[in-house]
Parts: sequence; C-alpha cells; structure tokens
Amino acid sequence: MGPLTGFKIIEIAGIGPGPFCGMLLADMGAEVIRLVRPVTGDLGIAMPERFDLMNRSRPTVTVDLKTSQGVELVLRLCKEADALFEGFRPGVMERLGLGPEICLARNPKLVYGRVTGWGQEGPWVDSAGHDPNFIGLAGALGCIGEKGGDPVYPLNLIGDFGGGSLYLAMGMLAAMLEASRSGQGQVVDAAIVDGVASLMTSIYGLRAGGMWRDHRGSNLMDGGAPFARCYRTADDKFVVVAPVENRFFVQLLEAMGIGDIDTTRQNDPEYWPTIEARLAAVFETRTRREWSNLLVGTDACYAPVLELSEVPDHPHMRARKTFVDIDGIRQPAPAPRFSRTKSTIQSVAGERPSEKDVLKSWGLSAAEVESFTTRQG
Repeated sequence: MGPLTGFKIIEIAGIGPGPFCGMLLADMGAEVIRLVRPVTGDLGIAMPERFDLMNRSRPTVTVDLKTSQGVELVLRLCKEADALFEGFRPGVMERLGLGPEICLARNPKLVYGRVTGWGQEGPWVDSAGHDPNFIGLAGALGCIGEKGGDPVYPLNLIGDFGGGSLYLAMGMLAAMLEASRSGQGQVVDAAIVDGVASLMTSIYGLRAGGMWRDHRGSNLMDGGAPFARCYRTADDKFVVVAPVENRFFVQLLEAMGIGDIDTTRQNDPEYWPTIEARLAAVFETRTRREWSNLLVGTDACYAPVLELSEVPDHPHMRARKTFVDIDGIRQPAPAPRFSRTKSTIQSVAGERPSEKDVLKSWGLSAAEVESFTTRQG
C-alpha cells in the first residue's frame, strides 16, 4: 500500500518522460490507467512489451482519441480521476477535444499535467525535438565533455527523466495536494528546458560568482578537477574518486601511498595537471579490484565504475535490494523508500488485464463498458 494509494491518474501514453512519470506514480501506489492509441506509424524504438520496464505497475487500455467514442471515454474517466497527464505537442489535446478547459469542466478538482520539451508557449513550441536538443538549449550539454573536446551526450537522464519526468511528477503531486485543500484543479506545465535549467541552478550560481568557466573539463564538478574524476586501472577498467574536501583528499593520497603532492594547493587550477598526472600514474599500477580492496570503507570518496551487468550483484546493491527480479527480468526496485507505506511494483510490464475489468474498476457501469468496447471494436 504505497503513499499514493487511493489516487486515480489517467496517463495519455507517449514516449520519453511520460512513461517514466507514470511508473513512478504507479509504483507509489496510485491507480494509473494507461491509455494507448492504436499502433500506427513511427512510434520510436520498438521492443517486446515485457522489456519496456517503464510501463510496469499499471494496466493499459487501447483508445482511439481521434474518435468521438475515445474522447467520450477519457472525459468519463476524468470524472473519477485526481489527475491526468499527457506529453503531446502544444495544441494537440485541444484539437482532440480533450484540452484542460474541457477536462476540468468535467471535474473541477482535476490536475492536468503536461510535459513537453520546449513548453506550452515560446517560439520553438511547434518544432520537434528530443532529449539532446532540450539539454543543449538549457546549457547542460555544453558543460559535459573532456577539456578541449566535443560535448558528450550523457544518456537521456538529464532531460527526459530529470528535467521532464521528475518535475512533472513533483508538480502534479504538489497540485494534487493543493487541490485536496482548495477543491480546485489546475494545469501543470512541465517543460524539459525549464526543468533542466532548474537542475543547473547551482552551476549558474557558480558562474555568476566567477567560480565556473565556460570551458568543458575545466571546473570542479565537470571532470576538470583531478580529485573529482575517473581514472584507468591496470586491468583497463575505471574507478572514480571525489574527495572534494581537503581532509578526504589527504586520506586518498595517504591510502595510495602518495606523499609528493602539495595538498594545500588542491584547489589551484594551475596545479591540477600535476595532481592529475600523479594520480593517473599510480592508479594504473593496480587493478580495479585491488583499489576497491584498499579504498572501500575509507573516506577517500571512492567507487568502482561498474558495467551495467555488474551493478545488481554488487554487495552494497544486494544488501539494499536495489534491484528485483520479476518475471525473469532484473530491474531497479521502486524508489524512494517509505518506512510505512511501502512502494511496490504492481504488475509486470506488458501484462494485459481485461480492458473491461479495468474500466469497471474505474467506476464505469457494465452498460458503459459494453457500449465503449463495442463501439471501439
């Protein structure tokens, strides 16, 4: 019984940040109904449904939103829902007859979440885009990469899931909390460019204070500092260290047997090449396992850089049960954790319960369900 048990949320299925937001809410106990359009055209990367893990924990119902019957069903579900969210380009839901004004007219307490790359207004809102475009415009992509090198795309974690899914989920939960007090719903505009810019708040603060340079690989937290970066080991693997505090930096050097570094110059960029060369040379003298045996359990701020296949079986991850095996697929467990109302994976990805049963559980009468499913078919 997760903390969102009792809340009902409609997910107008899409790609990118929407499915991950739906997974988070459903793992936390919300009764999420995922409405998918009939499969047509190019919908992105195709994979067997059981491996599309972001679609776990909630049932799927196929709805053609281009038909009056499909629109009627969504509006009927809105009467039972606490929230609805969608990820179409601005204006699409309005053209379908499912814009915020119409949905809130059916249920004034409804929270209407919208997640897009560029936002609901601005000169770029009608243009297609994906995660790297959004983080490029927000300034994050230009900060990531080796010194003197090209920007490096850091998976779609920062844009789609960080600036998109998480800000959408947070915004919807805040609006749902407010609606429980005021009795009034509202629209949540979660633009990925806004979310990524928000994630970059501390970096913009450092730059304003003259403590951040507009050159990749030249700053404290972008791989420029030799005491906060990755190093290659003797077995051609990698470790990462981040003893930003001087007392931790001293511990790292002592554990590595390095006594010829001036620790008082740790934060002197002019001295960084000397520190980097010394650390790189020493790290290459032992294997990753040997460094782990030496440094794990110290305050040297050390960790091995693991391959995906290694992560679930690492002793710390096993002890915390960070991964679970469901239907033969190893996957991350729900997060964050709650002491009393524990989150849980409600169902496996790709599981297809009866659409009629799903709709009945949302309060539709047998006649309504029969009418809808017959006309949809």
